[in-house]
Amino acid sequence: MWTDAAGRDQPEKSYGTHQVLTGVDLAVDRGSRVVILGLNGSGKTTLLRILAGEQQPDSGRVVHGHGLRLGYFAQEHDTLVRDHTVRQNLADAAPYLTDGEVRRVLGAFLFSGDDADKTAGVLSDGEKTRLALAGLVHSGANVLLLDEPTNNLDPASRDEVLAAVGSYPGAIVMVTHDEGAIDALRPDRVLLLPDADEDLWDEEYRDLVGLA
Repeated sequence: MWTDAAGRDQPEKSYGTHQVLTGVDLAVDRGSRVVILGLNGSGKTTLLRILAGEQQPDSGRVVHGHGLRLGYFAQEHDTLVRDHTVRQNLADAAPYLTDGEVRRVLGAFLFSGDDADKTAGVLSDGEKTRLALAGLVHSGANVLLLDEPTNNLDPASRDEVLAAVGSYPGAIVMVTHDEGAIDALRPDRVLLLPDADEDLWDEEYRDLVGLA
């Protein structure tokens, strides 16, 4: 997976005269953990949106491997249906769960009692993040794209999100500025933007996390 494996046709993206992505040649293997680091405006969110198919590159291409099932978490929580209840949103995201399993998953993600009947539109940012992540990790996706999943969370929500990241069995590509998320992710590789340099993860890169 994903950009042209031979290094040709690498996805590029510009906004007006400002080029935000060029030279990205990234392959995500089964079960791999990749963190994307870079200053604000370096193209991190744009790259995730292109990988997710939410945005098209100006040139180049993204190649999906056989059997890919993709889950995408956006900072704006735009994967949730605002006028559906918490229970409906999870059931829609994870249709293979039984009603009892939906209730158990919601409880594990700190939604209890009448919380399940709230509409997503009235939830706090932390609650929206927990609900979106609950749906993703139980959706059957084998690759998650996570854009700042711990941003602006209360401590309880952050703990649940980090636990979900740490226990997820599939591949993850994450944008984060949270060192705790790095600890949960346990990355094996790092992609540095805007230069599109890829390297094996090393603890020396931790100094760049807070700049992301």
